[in-house]
Amino acid sequence: MPEVDLLTLALLLLAGLAAGWVDAVVGGGGLIQLPALLIAFGPGAAPVHALATNKLASVMGTTVSATTFYRRVRPDLTTAIPAALAALAGACGGAVLASRIPREAFTPIIITVLIGVLVLVLARPQLGASTRLRFDGARHRLIAAAIGLVIGAYDGLLGPGTGTFLVLALVGLLGYAFLNASALAKIVNLATNVGALIFFVPSGSVVWEVGLIVGVANLVGGYIGARMAIARGSGFVRVVLVVVVTALVAKLGWDAFAGR
Repeated sequence: MPEVDLLTLALLLLAGLAAGWVDAVVGGGGLIQLPALLIAFGPGAAPVHALATNKLASVMGTTVSATTFYRRVRPDLTTAIPAALAALAGACGGAVLASRIPREAFTPIIITVLIGVLVLVLARPQLGASTRLRFDGARHRLIAAAIGLVIGAYDGLLGPGTGTFLVLALVGLLGYAFLNASALAKIVNLATNVGALIFFVPSGSVVWEVGLIVGVANLVGGYIGARMAIARGSGFVRVVLVVVVTALVAKLGWDAFAGR
């Protein structure tokens, strides 16, 4: 198991706080927290320790932000529950596929989709400003479950930006406002994180001491982020979304370029 000194742990706490805030508002906190854990554990440690510890910390933050959103926004559980259950199954399946499918094969596709989404959000300022559901009844729940299954599988297979993808899908496909989509995404993202831990915990990959400490910082950041998103509304979430998607495109592009 990798060891972490006090200075590095202090820096991890800052990373966890920032990651919790970003995750609560629009998802994508893993862009901050996971690289910080990889650096802290050092090149000699297996990456799975960072991945598993990141999931533990994220579960703590997502639980708090999901609870905060639920109390104040009251997201539609008829959407959240089927999406979350499907996402849990998808995350488990994605984790199984992770060892069989080369991850680099997906990167160009993901970058292309993100750029297209970024252009769409910038070109349509009213997108996600208010909730205008496109479907109802069983069809709505079926599409919500499909979103959960596909993005849950992505989380188990790759991971970066899962919460952001959930928000984008809930806005673009189902017609939710950004604030409502963010609230729903927290519940679904909690399920995908739990799905990953189902595999990581029995394998002994979680560094519990670090994960719990960073998780407390993630928890605080998640609470602050959820309260800010609720107070400032969908316009604020939209701005943060554009910034996070841009950062995600840059990171994935850099990883693809550096890996050559």
